[in-house]
Amino acid sequence: MLVVTPQLGIPLREFSYQYARSGGPGGQNVNKVNTKVILRWDVMNSPHLPDEVRARFYAHFKRRITNDGVLVLSSQRYRDRERNHADCLEKLRQMLLEVAQGRRARRPTKVSRSAREKRLKSKRVQSAKKRDRKRRSPSDED
Repeated sequence: MLVVTPQLGIPLREFSYQYARSGGPGGQNVNKVNTKVILRWDVMNSPHLPDEVRARFYAHFKRRITNDGVLVLSSQRYRDRERNHADCLEKLRQMLLEVAQGRRARRPTKVSRSAREKRLKSKRVQSAKKRDRKRRSPSDED
């Protein structure tokens, strides 16, 4: 069972795995052993995922989900299959944790009175500065 929160857990039988050869360092071993892990999970048909979490998950990670509703994750960070397997599950757990809680609604805030007065005062100062720079007509100088 992949436990995300106390209320949310996904049975491991819902996941399918493929193994492939990893890239990167590893010497001759990298050419012989399938250590890369590719995890597939049918997000859209999972009975253990609440509908609101599924909707948030799809909205947030739709680029990683195929047209069939299958999430595809891979890991080739480590040189052995077991650690890459655990890394895939941890990536998925973090993704689910990110969308498990809904976002709080934004509470609109007002500009404070002092900030408003400060802005208006700076506008008055700027206006006076520009007014003083204006060229005076000859009749004003007499």
